[in-house]
Amino acid sequence: GEGLIQIRESGIDPLEAVFASGVRRFDKSGEFAADGAVSVIAWLKWKCKLSGGAAAERVEIGRQLEKLPQTEAAFASGDLGYQHVALIARTAEHVGAAAVRKEEGRLLQAAQTHDPGQFLGVTKNFEHRVDAEGALTEANRAHERRYLHLSEPQDGMVRIDGLLDAEGGATVRSALQAFMQPTKDDSRSYGQRQHDALIELCRQRSAGGKRDGAGPRPQLIIRASLDTVAGMPGAPAGELEGGGTVPTATVQRYACDTALIRITGRGELEHELSHAEGCDRRLSWCDGHHLVWWIKGGPTTLSNLALLCRPHHRMVHEEGWTLERREGRFKAIPPPRRVRPSSRSA
Repeated sequence: GEGLIQIRESGIDPLEAVFASGVRRFDKSGEFAADGAVSVIAWLKWKCKLSGGAAAERVEIGRQLEKLPQTEAAFASGDLGYQHVALIARTAEHVGAAAVRKEEGRLLQAAQTHDPGQFLGVTKNFEHRVDAEGALTEANRAHERRYLHLSEPQDGMVRIDGLLDAEGGATVRSALQAFMQPTKDDSRSYGQRQHDALIELCRQRSAGGKRDGAGPRPQLIIRASLDTVAGMPGAPAGELEGGGTVPTATVQRYACDTALIRITGRGELEHELSHAEGCDRRLSWCDGHHLVWWIKGGPTTLSNLALLCRPHHRMVHEEGWTLERREGRFKAIPPPRRVRPSSRSA
């Protein structure tokens, strides 16, 4: 075991640091063009047999480390692993190296006590504190990449492929947990138990006769400070139980709805629809939205509540839409068009 640690700290990581430094010089020189490559990333894919993602990551590491001397030194000495360095470089790309330099010592200290998966949460929280609006933009970009695809049956099997945003992934994970416990003498793998849990969840949902979405929701736990809930500048992101972070606006959307869970009985409004104009989602698929948010003194009363489907609720909190009351329903008004740079670089 000690030998493996020594190989990583004395060999692999320092060599990656040397490679990153070399890539930076090669990138600046433009010598890749002499071989007919259109970019340094294309050259690395061609000559170094790297995937596009791996090549782009190493180029970004090289560019950012030039502006992060403490991180570069820790990488070169083997005190900092490649995956931690990649996360710091990505953070610098998002919020600017100048912001990272101010907290570089703290980030390096956290890297010593957190594995890469845990350190991702540290860097995301840091990004949120530095640039909450930018973190929301990144979360919205991630949300737009979501998809789920079920293939046609082949050889008796159906392939599921997809990407879930952090919120959706946490919701699915939470819903599956109730069906994931191994039975006595259970020989199923973790993946097989996850498969069976998904099927059982769908079966019970169908058998329960509640296809309109009624019934208890999966419990989704978000840890957030009061500063985050209040939208204070410099507040950390919300942390999803089981991993992942969500921006302030998403925390506020969940906080907005949780105060309403038992305000209105389902029977009283069974035949009503979402309050958003043009939306035909039934109330069992809706969240409760405070028109004047409760943390700003808005009461949890019917006159201050609108029932919105999840997409409309997200549009209000995460995407800056507003609601205009029109004859008992609400028209969603888009925000003024804003142009933001494609990256949050300094």
